[in-house]
Amino acid sequence: MKKRTLIYEKSSPGRKGYTLPACRMSEDEILGSIPAEFHRETDAELPEVTEGEAMRHFVALSVKNHHIDKGFYPLGSCTMKYNPKLNDVAAAMPGFASHHPMAPCSTAPGNLQLMWELSALLAEISGLPSVSLQPVAGAQGEFAGLLVMRACHLKRGEKRDRIIIPDSAHGTNPASVTSIGFTSVQIESNEHGVVAPEAVAAVMDENVAGMMLTNPNTLGIFETHVKEIAEIVHARGGLMYMDGANLNANMGIFRPGDVGFDIMHFNLHKTFSTPHGGGGPGGGALGVTAELDRFQPLPVLEKDSEGKLFFNYDRPDSIGRLHSFYGNFANMVRAHAYIRTLGGEGLRRASEIAVLNANYLKTLIREDYEVPYDGPCMHEFVASGSRQKKLGVRTLDISKRLLDFGVHSPTNYFPLIVPEALMIEPTETESKETLDDFAEIMKQIAREAQENPELVTSAPHTTPVRRLDEVTAARTLDVCYKGDE
Repeated sequence: MKKRTLIYEKSSPGRKGYTLPACRMSEDEILGSIPAEFHRETDAELPEVTEGEAMRHFVALSVKNHHIDKGFYPLGSCTMKYNPKLNDVAAAMPGFASHHPMAPCSTAPGNLQLMWELSALLAEISGLPSVSLQPVAGAQGEFAGLLVMRACHLKRGEKRDRIIIPDSAHGTNPASVTSIGFTSVQIESNEHGVVAPEAVAAVMDENVAGMMLTNPNTLGIFETHVKEIAEIVHARGGLMYMDGANLNANMGIFRPGDVGFDIMHFNLHKTFSTPHGGGGPGGGALGVTAELDRFQPLPVLEKDSEGKLFFNYDRPDSIGRLHSFYGNFANMVRAHAYIRTLGGEGLRRASEIAVLNANYLKTLIREDYEVPYDGPCMHEFVASGSRQKKLGVRTLDISKRLLDFGVHSPTNYFPLIVPEALMIEPTETESKETLDDFAEIMKQIAREAQENPELVTSAPHTTPVRRLDEVTAARTLDVCYKGDE
């Protein structure tokens, strides 16, 4: 007997899975209010099912996708950790969720107070006293930070146009540099996976506006020479920018502003518990030194002579607005709730556990997979499938096979300086048992690559859809189901 799985197959004329409220307008009035060019010629071909079948359909769809509430998600550099639902409850409170962004500041003193406090908290965490919450993504935070850097040099009368970037940089770094009109100057990491001061000194001159550095870097390694590097850049008039995407390893331990960074962005949607994935919404708050505060994007949240909070638009040296309104406010609420819940000691503990988990997991799999940079790591590490590739099994195959075990794959083929890279970040929210299980799965896949490589290269076997032509799928995206076609 054929099993009916598609909702169109379950459709039967006359069934209804919804109930609409009574309408005060007649059908003719409704049609009359809609321009004629938008009237349908035929009825929509929608399935006719009961409410129960409609519910089962959408629940079935929801569990097909992998997500952090369903299973382990060790996606390196993206910090896919569990996000406390308490923070979602806070963001949904009517006073936060229902307030219109165009309402006068006088109607939202509590909302402004939350933003003021969050800025102060991020300033304390980073060591950078001026924080704008306006950027709505990490990439936009980078963009804004580089605009601040450019504005600073122009104010000095200097037309610098080059940015130093290491080969272990996030891919958004050179993209942001280009979007500003700067040129990237790439330098290589040394044999320990970090940037050597002499490599920076060799390219640092009066045409360099600054350096973008991720710390810990994308190899999961702490840049131990960062203070000396900052001194070299500052001595020639440049500024230091820190990509704060990996702040998950630093909270309460390392403050970028204390060692010479002038600008950094925070990924609220990674470090501070805002749900990540699905295209957003994000939060890319921007922290700068007191000297660079004058260039922060408009509007700037300030206090008047009576201590009342307001948005100040009278900032002649500002880089201007980044977008409409001020930012993704619900993300600010979540970040504020996360920080207040944990406190200073809790934030440090979260980072310590993230580092502990990464080192523990690296130790578990290092015998089965190459680990090119095998010293102590921070919140993540990069393994390599080079050993398996010699057996005909690529990193992509390993990641596809992981799906059969209900585990999302790590980041593949990044950073580019590691061949067949598997970038793994366990985060601080995973238990030892989860890490042990993941390590056993990785070991099993390594054995399969030796004994039955076809099992791995043909994976996944248990997912709703099998291996896709990902290039074609990305270029010809089609999300419209056409019934029997």
